[in-house]
Amino acid sequence: MTRQAIIERTIKAINQLPEDKAEEISDFADFVIKKFEDNRITESIQQLASKSQTFEFLNDEEDLYSSDDLKEKYNG
Repeated sequence: MTRQAIIERTIKAINQLPEDKAEEISDFADFVIKKFEDNRITESIQQLASKSQTFEFLNDEEDLYSSDDLKEKYNG
């Protein structure tokens, strides 16, 4: 089903509902839009952070500790 067909079908269904139910659908649409926007923002921030070179200096740092320094080892 195309986007336009979905829109037309939804509008037809909303027109058949009482006002309070149509308002519920409008509220739900607002919720879905906000969730979609929040996800896009989160993904953009994750991409920015992954491409950032802020912590590149840690790759050149020597290991200070080894498994020999552990007092207790997990053998799970």
